[in-house]
Amino acid sequence: MKLAAREYGSGGQPFLLLHGLGGDMSVWETLAPQLNGRAVAVDLRGHGQSPDGPWDWEAVLDDLDTTTVHFGLADPVVVGHSLGGILAAMWALRHPSCPAAVSLDGHRSATTDPENYAGLPDEQLQTGLARLNALFTAQLETITRPDRSITSFLRTAPEFMDALPVFAKATSPFLLVLATRNLPVPPDLLPLMDAHRAGLRRDLPTICPNVRVHEIDATHGMVVERPAEIAAIVNHFVSNRSNA
Repeated sequence: MKLAAREYGSGGQPFLLLHGLGGDMSVWETLAPQLNGRAVAVDLRGHGQSPDGPWDWEAVLDDLDTTTVHFGLADPVVVGHSLGGILAAMWALRHPSCPAAVSLDGHRSATTDPENYAGLPDEQLQTGLARLNALFTAQLETITRPDRSITSFLRTAPEFMDALPVFAKATSPFLLVLATRNLPVPPDLLPLMDAHRAGLRRDLPTICPNVRVHEIDATHGMVVERPAEIAAIVNHFVSNRSNA
């Protein structure tokens, strides 16, 4: 599948930029020009201006392979936001020569296994998960792109629900930029969001000792909230990856 894409810059370190679920390549418009190199941002299949198609991890990675060949990106640094961050890890597994991969707050679905939360009583955890799942279900009713087949697949995909086991297999230098503030949610769901983050902080050092974690004072929308800071973090990581 040929993806819609946009190129930023003309030389230096190549970057491949991957947006999150429901997003498109426009999310990188401010950040991409601040990277130290040549960047290509894509619309993933079923998103933005790219064609529709069934979601299968290997097929999506094939799309990205086709894009890198088309643009002549040899061993790009892959930077992904949310879903794109999970794909960045998968790309690094498929391409062991990948010089570095960065996930911008792409790690676990907000509705993951109850064991992945920390510090919340079980009854409150179960109530919060039921409430959040109901909100997500209602939200999906209003979304036309990506289509229901993609959102349904991802919502239950083990890699989307918890990408930490994928991260743990990465041999390329890997950076996870973790948001420390919550997106606007109903007040009764704030404890669930805090427990989700606490579970990540608990589990990352043991499950993914290979992953470098950088926390940032931003929400999940960090790419548009703090583009200059994110670009600086990525540039520093890439330039110092041999010490990561």
